[in-house]
Amino acid sequence: MISKTFESAVGTSFHNDTITATVNELIKAVGEPVYDANDGEDKVNFEWNLELGDGTIFTIYDWKEYRSISMDELIEWHIGVQSGIDTTKAYKELKKLLINL
Repeated sequence: MISKTFESAVGTSFHNDTITATVNELIKAVGEPVYDANDGEDKVNFEWNLELGDGTIFTIYDWKEYRSISMDELIEWHIGVQSGIDTTKAYKELKKLLINL
């Protein structure tokens, strides 16, 4: 189970797992992002701060696209977690949600 979190995502980082989806698919799967500038001015256009059922905090974000992203464009999203083992748990849960859209 994945839900938005009210806990801090400070300290999460990329541990080599990504997931491919569109912005619209992620919105359908996990809700609205916490950050959505989408102007290409920063390293990140969209970011979600989320939590697994066991309390694991993770983020989903694009990385260094440096351009506006179309809402229906497939993007490789980074998964940020506090430890490498958590990235696999987050990836599996996200994949389940996206497959069931």
